Amino acid sequence: AASVPKPLPSSGPKSLREMPHPLATSSSEEMGPALTPSPDLLLPRSIADKDLSLPNGTPVDTSSPASSSSLLNRLQLDDDLDVETRDLFVTVDDPKKHVCTMETYITYRVTTKTTRAEFDLPEYSVRRRYQDFDWLRNKLEESQPTHLIPPLPEKFVVKGVVDRFSEEFVETRRKALDKFLKRITDHPVLSFNEHFNVFLTAKDLNAYKKQGMALLSKMGESVKYVTGGYKLRSRPLEFAAIGDYLDTFSLKLGTIDRIAQRIIKEQLEYLVELREYGPVYSTWGGLEVELSEPLEGVSACIGNCCTALEELSEDMTEDFLPVLREYILYAESMKNVLKKRDQVQAEYEAKLEAVALKREDRPKVPTDVEKCQDRVECFNADLKADMERWQNNKRQDFRQLLMGMADKNIQYYEKVCVT
Repeated sequence: AASVPKPLPSSGPKSLREMPHPLATSSSEEMGPALTPSPDLLLPRSIADKDLSLPNGTPVDTSSPASSSSLLNRLQLDDDLDVETRDLFVTVDDPKKHVCTMETYITYRVTTKTTRAEFDLPEYSVRRRYQDFDWLRNKLEESQPTHLIPPLPEKFVVKGVVDRFSEEFVETRRKALDKFLKRITDHPVLSFNEHFNVFLTAKDLNAYKKQGMALLSKMGESVKYVTGGYKLRSRPLEFAAIGDYLDTFSLKLGTIDRIAQRIIKEQLEYLVELREYGPVYSTWGGLEVELSEPLEGVSACIGNCCTALEELSEDMTEDFLPVLREYILYAESMKNVLKKRDQVQAEYEAKLEAVALKREDRPKVPTDVEKCQDRVECFNADLKADMERWQNNKRQDFRQLLMGMADKNIQYYEKVCVT
């Protein structure tokens, strides 16, 4: 028989690794290996011998890419993958404007090429509008609550762009949607999600949405635990550090974004004045024969400066700002996953405390406590793996972004300094 549950220790500033399981026996021989690569919780053998399930209730097979251990292994391997070894490619292109009686909208062609067995055909081509991408992201959040879901570009017109059907805006959004799908495609768990498969292959996605609303309502029930009334006493140190980093990162990036927008605004205002300034010298040169050549030279120089400044502003608007905004939204998405993890841990602590207060002899650990502990383990492993993956992507993206901006500024000054 199991021993009487011990009093629940406070999580305090300690990591979960240091918290003994209140329902576990005192003998170390009764303890089994951890379920997942995350060692944050020590699990009794009774839990280790059980089949795992994700927070959405889906059973986890250790050989399946949906398991936490497989996730870590896939992430390890994915860093070394060459393009030739990948088995799923997705692109977003060919935006088209549709004018209907009730609305006007843009659709994009989503092309998929794959050798995966989950797909019936090696190639698909479907058309999707923004709200379809939004549907996909919502479904990924519902069915994969332990994972970081890539952000979508803002739905509404970005600041400084008046026409959401303009060629510039549509192209900027197309690039963002293409990156969104590529983020999912490169993820070793999200890329196997059934909703992602449907998004890439279904000719009539609206029919699937209507059909799936009733069928997927039960899935929503399985993740309601994240909105429970439990309150976490304190985050473990490693997750508290992640939260602090995300807060600082968002603050700094938001400041850079605001300054960059102000710079672009001032550049465009200067550009308007410069375009009016140049022709004045050209007109003057027509009146002063002796000064015609130098005045025309000044006019041409100003025109050259206009062209170079316009290109620099376009680069900042189309390449620099979208990356900043994407990572600001990315940080918010990571914060949401972190809050869900905290809620699951709070629920776990509350259940342990409730059992400990009863002080009854129990033959085994209650099933609901085991399931809650499984959720904490899944969240811990998945969140840390996705955080590491996100950091790697961030370093690569910002290295490319900042070096590109440096090159653009060098090119700008080379153009305007030509005599």
